[in-house]
Amino acid sequence: MIPQKKNAPDDPAGGYICSDCPRRCAARRDEYGGAGFCRTGSVPRAARAALHFWEEPCISGTRGSGAVFFSGCALRCVYCQNAQISAGGFGEELSVQRLREIYARLIAQGAHNINLVTPTHFLRAVRASLTPRLSVPVVWNCGGYESAEALRSLEGLVQIYLPDLKYADAALAARLSAAPDYPETARAAVLEMFRQTGPYVMGDDGLLRSGVVIRHLVLPGQLENTFRVIDWVAETFSPGDVLFSLMSQYTPTAAVRGAGALGRGLTQAEHDAAVARLEQAGIEDGFYQDRGSASESFIPAFDLTGLR
Repeated sequence: MIPQKKNAPDDPAGGYICSDCPRRCAARRDEYGGAGFCRTGSVPRAARAALHFWEEPCISGTRGSGAVFFSGCALRCVYCQNAQISAGGFGEELSVQRLREIYARLIAQGAHNINLVTPTHFLRAVRASLTPRLSVPVVWNCGGYESAEALRSLEGLVQIYLPDLKYADAALAARLSAAPDYPETARAAVLEMFRQTGPYVMGDDGLLRSGVVIRHLVLPGQLENTFRVIDWVAETFSPGDVLFSLMSQYTPTAAVRGAGALGRGLTQAEHDAAVARLEQAGIEDGFYQDRGSASESFIPAFDLTGLR
């Protein structure tokens, strides 16, 4: 049997028993390979690190967000556009020191912030890479399926939280992302994020300095789920508290083509109904996409850019 050595909290090498995400697999993860739901090891793996211009305007700005796309995921979204890295595991292993070097290079290129994309399952190493504090805001860009306890360990290290709020419907979350506890887990996570950052702060240059931006992707045939997400945000937060980003960029992948409504894009009627509900709910802080935002051209090339 493998000895279950106890490691320092932020020591990804040598392995540890993991309960960092809401699945709490208690699987052993070490530098040689992965176990548990995410199937990743303890050492971070990423597929791209480059200036990224396709986030919300207050994050991408004019010079781009310094995005590091991590491989693996704690969710199993059947419609995932990044399946090559979220499920396929493609990427290159990076030490904590190497991550720091990548952040420094992106900042030197003019990045407005460092954007950590799907970092949840590498919490310990990524957390270690954020000390000492960076010279630009750090964005925790995640699927919303986060442990509130794990998030508390990031307090003071992350200035901007960019979570998805995918589902208000537990049955839908179970069917599409293998996470029946997603609604209550993601809501608790968003509340913890807001506790840490407080109301959002925007600079005179239109760039977000701190705060929470809640994203919701409208899924074809699932308007009731979207309405419930919008209503929860409107009922939970006051104007000026958080930003809300209604996304219409759903693009069917090969995995879901022919699979009912998920096999098509949004209709204009669905898009218009989602926007109308946003207006009826009185949410004015944030953004919504045009239906024309749905395009495979917005999916980054996961080719190890910026990692070699």
